[in-house]
Amino acid sequence: MPKKQLDTLTEPMYYTLIALMTPKCGIEITEFVRDLTQGRVRLVPGTLYAILSKFESEALIDEVMLEGRKRIYQITEKGKVMLMEEHQRLETMLKEGEIGLKMQKGDSL
Repeated sequence: MPKKQLDTLTEPMYYTLIALMTPKCGIEITEFVRDLTQGRVRLVPGTLYAILSKFESEALIDEVMLEGRKRIYQITEKGKVMLMEEHQRLETMLKEGEIGLKMQKGDSL
């Protein structure tokens, strides 16, 4: 069975959805992600606008305002569900990874 494209999110996708919990334009999203990740994740315009386009087509975000060429986006309820599911998936992976590493070292659970 082919994998759905948005079954899991890339880091830039995940952080973009977090950023859009409040309305933001592209530069505000970029700055939020950069600040949140202490510069580890940097969204370049091509990547960001590809993500925004995909998210908008999947109804994960909406354009909520247009000021000249400046577009303001915000996460939708569907987007919030996807974000929370991805957050839970990442938490599960972290817990399982910790258990697996302890098992490999011979530590008890």
